[in-house]
Amino acid sequence: MILLIDNYDSFTYNLSQYLRMMGEDVLVRRNDDLSVEDVQQLKPRLIVISPGPGDPGDTGVCREILDAVHSSIPVLGICLGMQTIANYFGGKIVQAVEPVHGKVRLVNHNDSGLFAGLANPLQVTRYHSLIVEEESLPECLEITARSQKGEIMGLRHKLYPISGVQFHPEAYLTEQGLDLLRNALEVECV
Repeated sequence: MILLIDNYDSFTYNLSQYLRMMGEDVLVRRNDDLSVEDVQQLKPRLIVISPGPGDPGDTGVCREILDAVHSSIPVLGICLGMQTIANYFGGKIVQAVEPVHGKVRLVNHNDSGLFAGLANPLQVTRYHSLIVEEESLPECLEITARSQKGEIMGLRHKLYPISGVQFHPEAYLTEQGLDLLRNALEVECV
């Protein structure tokens, strides 16, 4: 079972549908309708932290969940979810030079993990005005993808099964979004 934490985002059910298309059972819970104890009882195969409005301070119980499970349950963060992961480990979230909402852009990636077997560069759809500041990125996180302008578009923890992408794999115009999510299950969750 996949636990999808909804940060009050309109894309959450698109994401849920993509995961279900892969034959997965998905439980969607709002970020303020869930506890660490709930997660420990559910024992999900993967936790997905959804996109959403605002910044990592608006993600309810997500930080507490990361604190409890970061070494034991794989986590995938999407957009705000990636920012939440980076911030949890000590990264700073800042205004992007250029906000992008519904824009299709190319990202270059490291061809591994979430990006194994995907086109490079990869066409993705972006909806965000905040980014992870590279200068503040903690040593435990590695950059796995960048925009054409050098902004961080993907991260992975060096020790734990935790990854994130700044863009939306569930958006219609993102190439191979379903494949990226499949990689989260088949590569990251082993």
